[in-house]
Amino acid sequence: MGTSDIMPGISGGTIALITGIYDKLISSISNIKLLFLKPLFKGDLNGFKNQLLEEIDFKFFIPLGLGIIIAMIVMAGIINFLLTDYAGFTYSFFAGLILASIYILYKQLDAFNIKSILISVIFTILGYIFVGLNPIQATHSLPVLFISGFIAICAMLLPGISGSSLLLLLGQYEYIIEALHNLELVKLIIFVLGAAIGFMGMSRVIKYLLENHKQTTVAGLIGIMIGSMRIPLQQIVGVQTTALPICIIIGIIGMAIVLVIELKSNYELI
Repeated sequence: MGTSDIMPGISGGTIALITGIYDKLISSISNIKLLFLKPLFKGDLNGFKNQLLEEIDFKFFIPLGLGIIIAMIVMAGIINFLLTDYAGFTYSFFAGLILASIYILYKQLDAFNIKSILISVIFTILGYIFVGLNPIQATHSLPVLFISGFIAICAMLLPGISGSSLLLLLGQYEYIIEALHNLELVKLIIFVLGAAIGFMGMSRVIKYLLENHKQTTVAGLIGIMIGSMRIPLQQIVGVQTTALPICIIIGIIGMAIVLVIELKSNYELI
């Protein structure tokens, strides 16, 4: 999951489904209600300990969390190198991942009618404009990192949409990769804090939207993913003409990887 979450286009939720832990992940997160804070405030350490162990499945979260963290740290160095020396080829791969993820989301629609098309077009335009806003792409302040973590973590609950793709959308992907590679703890802690709060709060919102407005939600996600293609396409356009065939091949490879994963998971959103 850590390796997939750091690569735009492949959702950690997809990997969770493939490995058979998705339901366990959702139920374990839903069980955390922060009720263990009440006895702590009252100075009841035994009550705090008992409630904490009741709400949080440490046997599940500790190995899962360690695996994710280690994979992300290792992959951050590799991707940081690729973005620095082979940006065009790397973003071609990312483009393939994102395009395949768009197709996966499209399959979640019961019918691609006029309403769905209109919603997708609107969100495509908004997404395209959003990623082109220079102040957002240039700003890496702590509040922006917090918000980026808050938004990106929601993708873990949505198989087919990647948190890293959302970071691309926000213009924070390369910055977070570099911070992770250099272990800049303050920036990473703020980002993780935003992610933790987003995971706890937005999981209920996403579940509600998918249960009650699935078609509209998926159509909007498709539009956002299409709009976010602006970033990798800008990098691909900048490569030499002789390198374009290689970029296309790399993009196809990226698409194939996601589609093979999707075939093995055969998942369906709520």
